[in-house]
Amino acid sequence: MDLGRLLHPRSVAVVGATEREDSYAGQTLLNLASAGFPGPVWGVNPGRTEVYGRPCFPALSELPETPDAVVVAIPAAGVPAVIEEAGALGCGGAVVYGAGFGEMAAGAAAMGGRLTAGGGEATAGAEYERALHATALRHGLPICGPNGNGIVALHERAALWGDALPPLEAGRVALVSQSGNLAVNALTTRRGLRLHTVVSCGNSVAPDPADWVLELAGERDVGSIALYLEGDGDGERLCEAFARCAENGVRVAVLKVGASAAGSAAAAAHTGAVAGDQHVFRALVEEAGAAWAADAHELLELAKALAVPGPRRSRPERVLAVLTCSGGDSALAADEAERLGLPLARLGAQTRRRLRELVPRAATIGNPLDYTALIWGEVETLRDIVAAVGDDPAVERVLVLYDQPAGIDGAPEQSWAAVREGILAGATASGAPVMVAATLPELLDDAAAARFAAAGVPAVSGLRTGLACAAVLGRPAADPARLRDIAATRRSAAPGGRIDWLPEHEAKELLRAAEMAVVEGRTVDGEDDAVAALAEFGGSVAVKLAAPSVRHKSDGGALVLDVRAEDDLRAAHRRLTALGLDGGRVVVERMAPPGAELLVSARSDAVVPCLVVGAGGVWTELLADAAVIPLPASPERVEEAIRALRAAPLFIGGRGRPALDVAAAARLASAAGELLLESGLELIELNPVVVHQRGAIAVDAVAAGRTQ
Repeated sequence: MDLGRLLHPRSVAVVGATEREDSYAGQTLLNLASAGFPGPVWGVNPGRTEVYGRPCFPALSELPETPDAVVVAIPAAGVPAVIEEAGALGCGGAVVYGAGFGEMAAGAAAMGGRLTAGGGEATAGAEYERALHATALRHGLPICGPNGNGIVALHERAALWGDALPPLEAGRVALVSQSGNLAVNALTTRRGLRLHTVVSCGNSVAPDPADWVLELAGERDVGSIALYLEGDGDGERLCEAFARCAENGVRVAVLKVGASAAGSAAAAAHTGAVAGDQHVFRALVEEAGAAWAADAHELLELAKALAVPGPRRSRPERVLAVLTCSGGDSALAADEAERLGLPLARLGAQTRRRLRELVPRAATIGNPLDYTALIWGEVETLRDIVAAVGDDPAVERVLVLYDQPAGIDGAPEQSWAAVREGILAGATASGAPVMVAATLPELLDDAAAARFAAAGVPAVSGLRTGLACAAVLGRPAADPARLRDIAATRRSAAPGGRIDWLPEHEAKELLRAAEMAVVEGRTVDGEDDAVAALAEFGGSVAVKLAAPSVRHKSDGGALVLDVRAEDDLRAAHRRLTALGLDGGRVVVERMAPPGAELLVSARSDAVVPCLVVGAGGVWTELLADAAVIPLPASPERVEEAIRALRAAPLFIGGRGRPALDVAAAARLASAAGELLLESGLELIELNPVVVHQRGAIAVDAVAAGRTQ
């Protein structure tokens, strides 16, 4: 779909045009007038000939020309017919404000179908949304909404928006939000946020939110995109959107709400406990070099900081330095940096000597650096302090804490202005990029923040958020080719349908066919054959009952370990067959030597197919320590993830433990991901993979696929 005519409309029609106060249609007409939209604007209402001085017509088909943008502000029941008319006329796109569509059915489902009084309305709403979707696809007509607030394209002076708008200054931050209220709040915030385009896409009937990101990534003067999502959306399109952003130097911040339950296949195995859908989505976001926001405030502040042009990290070993005039703020910053895992630079001897010449005797040289309020307002001194710290070879970025109360004037305002100019002068002279943050959100003055940003100094509202932004600003850009490889796996993933589980012995045959290291074993036919298997494998064996319904053998009593004697083997066989599970087969396997246990799981039921590695065996749910890697995952990438686990000392050595063959484990895990993609399965889980000093071997395995 071509979104260009909606984002750059030359003409607008407002369906449902009225002068009634508090109406979305009337407010849209007022917004277009106050924004100074240069093109023709028409009302559509069979009961009027004029609205707010604009000509009004009975229907879209009677307009003087076909409009680029159609704003639909009428009740849900009448919307499908208007959208059909707009599509047939060749309009560029539509904004649909109203509620009463698919969200009503979703709400009823969330309440367990208990919304009986509104059941008919919910059914009708779902049907209206299906009609909008079908019409949009048939005519190639993009729809912003329904159940959204519209589009504000500030550089175009196009306010297709149903709520009142304050005067706005155009900037570099684009926002795509499925929450209308977040978009409304973003347009009214006063902390130096300067917006380029706001898209409140609501239910996102067509296109997907990712398509808006993809389009905005190519817009002139967009420096960053804030993305608020309430669902996963189209993973393939999202990967392409992230790739386009990386190619164009557009940074992205993401806030996704509603941590969904893990997919049914993963939830039935161990994977759902450690890597639900929200974890997979976050892994994709981080793979894309985007910032993951904790809340709406952080989303907007991250996007604001990311939109400021500046250098990326050139030497990963460099870290942050924090400057403040307060001992309390210095301690708070140090504690928060530690909580975030954000290392602080150790200032070099030359830097410390230079600072000793600049700061008052009462100051303690360190990082964070409290230069004290004794030099407040000394422009040159503050400039030299910032530059001295920024020139330190260990420093990647300098964060200066800067608070300015609202409404100050006279001498106090001049004093704060002097501090501001000292920081800006220091940023110009510094060898490392400089940013500022207010300790409290309300202490970031709007005009001052905009002044900093215009000079290339990001200004962030809140100490904790400032440190979070500092961590993100140093991250390198994503690899577009890698993102498109991930998108390709989404295209090959299995479609929806019924889950069919493979018994363990069949899952292991798939692994062996793929030349993956699997513990030696086979199914047996009766007690005598089980005894023959014991002699065949020697030593001790594990006796298992494999069936499609068995996923956790230890919990279900379907597993007997370390069987060495014939009598014990016969007893184990009789006990397992007595369970009487449908389709059950007894399996005898050689016991694997002890080692560290790793969970390896490949799944395709989330936003993109992914590989999960983490502490295995009985520790899986207890530690919930797992790394999620979008597929495809190379052995090198998997090994890096294993070494970053909290449980990494179990595998890489430490406290007298030997280093194990992490490379072999990584190769096995990578092969599991490849097998998932090639086989079209929904899930392959190996838990545990036992890692030894030489080699790694899969001991247990489950697999599942979907059938239509």
